[in-house]
Amino acid sequence: MRSNSSPTGSSAAIKAGAPIRILISAGEASGENYGAMLISELRKLLGPDVQFFGVGGERMRAAGFEAVVDSAKVAAVGITEVVKHIAGIYREFFRMVSVAKAKRADVAVLIDFPDFNLRLAGKLKEIGVPVVYFVSPQLWAWKQRRIWRVKKFVDRMLVIFPFEEDYYRQRDVAAQYVGHPLADLPLPQVPRAAYAQQYGIDPDKHWIALLPGSRRKEVLLNLPPMLASARLMGSGYEYLVPVASTVERDWMAQLIAGSGVHLVEDAGAALLHARAGVVASGTATVEATLIATPFIVVYRVSGLTFAIGKRLVKVKNYGMVNLIAGREIVPELIQHSFNPSNVIHHLNRLIPDGQARSQMIQELEGVRARLNQVSTGPDETAIGRAARAVVETMMSRKHAGTSVVEC
Repeated sequence: MRSNSSPTGSSAAIKAGAPIRILISAGEASGENYGAMLISELRKLLGPDVQFFGVGGERMRAAGFEAVVDSAKVAAVGITEVVKHIAGIYREFFRMVSVAKAKRADVAVLIDFPDFNLRLAGKLKEIGVPVVYFVSPQLWAWKQRRIWRVKKFVDRMLVIFPFEEDYYRQRDVAAQYVGHPLADLPLPQVPRAAYAQQYGIDPDKHWIALLPGSRRKEVLLNLPPMLASARLMGSGYEYLVPVASTVERDWMAQLIAGSGVHLVEDAGAALLHARAGVVASGTATVEATLIATPFIVVYRVSGLTFAIGKRLVKVKNYGMVNLIAGREIVPELIQHSFNPSNVIHHLNRLIPDGQARSQMIQELEGVRARLNQVSTGPDETAIGRAARAVVETMMSRKHAGTSVVEC
């Protein structure tokens, strides 16, 4: 599954015919970022005339993507949150299906976002579109019964964590570990002094990064205990809250008004220059791990979502860093345990120099090393490997004599 052969010759044959159309569906901030990067890599392989359409947001639009469905209209967190927005989500889902039939995509790339994308995979399979799934649903953690959807509707699963490849292959799914896209990115280059001046931050104080999530509902649930913790920690520190691309800055400004925290734009730079972080479970925890900034994993959902989810979750830890490490190396404060008292307790252990801080940094660096281990060419990136796999999947269907453009 890790062939280094180039698809260049095959893609040249495609370009001689009708324009290539690639459907991409990304419903969250991290997925949308990967989608934008993937568009750039696919253009390198297939040429500038490839047409991209599907579910996405501003970053993908900026890369030349037609957003049939705005990802902000279908993103929801938790079981009860989805129920509240179910009518609108279904409306956008069927809009996407209708356009997919009309545009006749050559291949589809579905990025994470399983509640929406696994159902979309079924519809795409019905109309003969090969499906590549990039960034695996966390079936190994919960809702394992959905594996039948993957086996039936997904032609190729591209995973970003090393243990996921074996999980899928043991269940007869064609899976390939391509590496984590964030592991390929350089550390932020913004100097601390320039960053401090840009946002009016005191460079002489320790900074604490507060990352409440990338969706409105996440922010509303996770930000209040973060702000309460900051109030109790006091003015001896500076508190930075990065604004995700999927939420409005003005809305965030209203939420933090009068709290004394700083809204910033670059989460990576905030984590790099922070002494410690309080990070909502999700992609941001991987970013903190790769930067090796000591942090705490936190998360809250609605009470009903937590009660139902607790029965379904099959893993001991929630944080991806701990799942990769195979043990808890970063504290996890989930639901009721996510309160100011517990946050402050762990921050007071991680901020000063000492064994707790140095040990966590060492453990984070170990996880980072694992995420950088992919047995392919030294100059390849995770996004580059994913793009090549997309082209290979599209070409294998064409060479097999199966039309992927007829409905």
